Amino acid sequence: MTGPNHSPWGQPAPDPRKQPPPQKESPPPVPSPYDRPQYGAAPHPRPPYAQPPYDYGGAPPPPPYPYGGYPQPTAGTNGLAIASLVLAFFCSVAGLVCGIVALNQIKQRPQPGRGLAIAGIALSVSSLLFVGVFFTVGLAMAATY
Repeated sequence: MTGPNHSPWGQPAPDPRKQPPPQKESPPPVPSPYDRPQYGAAPHPRPPYAQPPYDYGGAPPPPPYPYGGYPQPTAGTNGLAIASLVLAFFCSVAGLVCGIVALNQIKQRPQPGRGLAIAGIALSVSSLLFVGVFFTVGLAMAATY
């Protein structure tokens, strides 16, 4: 299959009559206002519009960042957590109830105040235990007289 119309590898030879027409020269580029200094000023640097693609070494590129990177602001410290801590000093039963309800609310909607609720519960329980021991000792001493 070698001949004047075929190459030594069996492929048809290119036809010299079917060559593409020569391309016309493009006109010179129009100068940009950024290319030349105005009124003796230093030339303004051209901003880079596109960055070259980064080569990840054959690995796929990392996924894009999700939108809204910041968490939503909370409404403030849970009010029942604050009430639990305050009521632990005045009315331990109410402080205990408010602390438990505050912990449940904080689990459902993320709010600050978990530490306050735990402190209110701890103070309420400790004061209830103290009152219970004091009452029991007082009854025992009154029974002996």
